[in-house]
Amino acid sequence: MTTSTRGAGKVPAVLVLEDGRIFRGRAYGAVGETFGEAVFSTGMTGYQETLTDPSYDRQIVVATAPQIGNTGWNDEDDESSRIWVSGYVVRDPARVPSNWRAKRSLDAELVAQGVVGISGIDTRALTRHLRERGSMRAGVFSGEAIATDAELLARVQAQPHMKGASLYEEVATKEAYVVPAVGEKRFTVAAIDLGIKGMTPQRMAERGIEVHVLPATATEDDVYAVSPDGVFFSNGPGDPATADGPVALMTSVLARKTPLFGICFGNQILGRALGFGTYKLKYGHRGINQPVQDRTTGKVEVTAHNHGFAVDAPLDKVSETEFGRAEVSHVCLNDDVVEGLQLLDQPAFSVQYHPEAAAGPHDAAYLFDRFVSLMEGQRA
Repeated sequence: MTTSTRGAGKVPAVLVLEDGRIFRGRAYGAVGETFGEAVFSTGMTGYQETLTDPSYDRQIVVATAPQIGNTGWNDEDDESSRIWVSGYVVRDPARVPSNWRAKRSLDAELVAQGVVGISGIDTRALTRHLRERGSMRAGVFSGEAIATDAELLARVQAQPHMKGASLYEEVATKEAYVVPAVGEKRFTVAAIDLGIKGMTPQRMAERGIEVHVLPATATEDDVYAVSPDGVFFSNGPGDPATADGPVALMTSVLARKTPLFGICFGNQILGRALGFGTYKLKYGHRGINQPVQDRTTGKVEVTAHNHGFAVDAPLDKVSETEFGRAEVSHVCLNDDVVEGLQLLDQPAFSVQYHPEAAAGPHDAAYLFDRFVSLMEGQRA
């Protein structure tokens, strides 16, 4: 990605998709060029959390909400230390932010972090195109000296695919750190950072959990050096088929029968550890309004999602695995995609969506309490 900050918002920009579809608009954020997988997110709020979610590494995010930026940018809502999206696509950027917490505008933050975007295009048409054709490689180019359409298309088509991409080590912490429990400490959890969002250890800390966040390359010895009551595997970017290291680590944790909880990428890792496959979704689930049924209770939750891959597990039968019986615990009601797994003979479960939900619905916050219950039961 190459960037400049001169003239943003007034110079021409173009979005080029790998199938040759082209959208023309104006520069938004930094001026330059960027490449990634074009995906769309249906959230009407929470763009700051979306942009700073490490799971969006190497993705150009299309906002389906028509106006973006009206609440500006604050210093409290980041999910990580930086913006991770490769590019940002909006229809109608707010001219002036209006929120008491705002410290600066969204476009100013994009410029400051060198994130190339485009505005003024028909994002509804783009979203329909991606739904029909699927998520695909794309490039955003802005500036006065843009190459020919054919040249830009060739550059997009030369980029790597998301399928087969190993990205989790790119976004994970390099050094372990601790998020202390809020109030009285009840449990210790080792959290494997595969692209963890800041709100996740916070949700655990609120329940009296001291969270030791470990690098994606952590070993079994590293995990058990903190004497954990439970182990957590986080969300993260890329193709889970490349995550052999985390799968091997989770297999070790399962062998010890330590209470285990996984979110998103962590759900896919559990699927692989149990012997299931994974596959790439046509256009994925991204947004804060996805209906999921918890099959253990029958309740339907409105949930927050960000995943382009899913676990290939049977929906209507209990599977025999190396670690006992396993079943699909949650399913998306839009398309029957597996949204959760659980073991029936030992304390381990995962969900594909985001129960920390910042910003978003809190219907699934009970899953952190379920993790606490597993740890309580193991102690008993």
